[in-house]
Amino acid sequence: MRAALFPLDGPLRFLLLSSFLIPLGSFMVLPFMSVFLHERLGMGLGTVGVVLAVASLVQFSGGVVGGALADRIGLRRTMLWALIIRTAGFVGLLLALRWPPLAVGALVLTCCGAALYLPANKAYLVHGVDDERRPAFLSAGNAALNAGMAVGPLVAGPFVLSSPGWLFVSVTALFVLVTVGHARLPAAAGARESGGQSAGQGLLAGVAALPFAANALAFYLYFHFQHFLAVYAVERASSTFYSLVLLLCFTVVIVVQPLASGLIRRMPYATALVIGFAGLAAGLAVLAIGTRPALLAGGTLITLGDIVLFLKNDLEALHHSPRSDAVVFGQQRLAAGLGACASGVLGGQVYGLTEQAGNTGWFWLLAAAQCVLLPPALLALRERPARHPTRMMTTTKEH
Repeated sequence: MRAALFPLDGPLRFLLLSSFLIPLGSFMVLPFMSVFLHERLGMGLGTVGVVLAVASLVQFSGGVVGGALADRIGLRRTMLWALIIRTAGFVGLLLALRWPPLAVGALVLTCCGAALYLPANKAYLVHGVDDERRPAFLSAGNAALNAGMAVGPLVAGPFVLSSPGWLFVSVTALFVLVTVGHARLPAAAGARESGGQSAGQGLLAGVAALPFAANALAFYLYFHFQHFLAVYAVERASSTFYSLVLLLCFTVVIVVQPLASGLIRRMPYATALVIGFAGLAAGLAVLAIGTRPALLAGGTLITLGDIVLFLKNDLEALHHSPRSDAVVFGQQRLAAGLGACASGVLGGQVYGLTEQAGNTGWFWLLAAAQCVLLPPALLALRERPARHPTRMMTTTKEH
């Protein structure tokens, strides 16, 4: 891992630091938006649910637009505009304390910024990096991202309702500093700032069908855990214990994925899919037990499964698609958004039915069964051999 990452130049060190600071600032606010919108701004829970569903869909699926924009205007410019938009969103949340209706638009604006930023960020991080080192760079970025996501709620929890104004000011100031730092980043070596070769192609042109479908399915199954663990765990333990489960999951990603990145790269794709979906199935089944140890064990197994699936799907998509890295990452984000949205809609109905039946443990068993029954359908989308002889020809330039 050390040999693959180092030496890191200044821009990449700053980008990894930003990969921690941006989710740190975001997760000082976003995980508490349901509470903030309902209790502080007085929105009904039904309205809050619709707002958060739209925001989540924008944040994930909008990545395909972010990838296309980076393909047209360049990675650095896309990241810079994304951060400006996201900073404006946090300013809007601050102003919403005076005019509550502004909160909805401000939240969507922050999600638009996130959608534009991440594909360009990942593409800049791995720009010009050979195939063997790419998993290490992607894993380091994911570790920084998860560290920020873990720390943000711990820092902001006591202040969300008591002092939201100061919290929003602090987050806005953090994003201003990060934006200024991005303005000083150099363009990726050998990159063109506009007019990429594939800039005129459709958003889904060149999509790698199997990694796209596998990513959508993986996020669909994983977001059963992400969407519905809170209500299930708080019922059986407490909100504090639920936070502990999330912290454990973040820690597993931070520690395990960078160490396992080389192994995941060398692993045959079919093997990675089997291991990943088996981890999800086992973890979801364990959650059905409902005890505190089961919540911790289930969360750990699910996280180990998604570590393999999410990284391997990105690597396979990069290998099999002729499009630029940013477009590929954007397409994979679109798949993630579709899966997460489907999980919220369908999973919510199923969870409601099991709740009415008096045994929500069945929800997790049904989700685990889907982990076994649905992945074989991916066999119909097996990729043909790569359509270009060497992936390095498309990874050594920025479009």
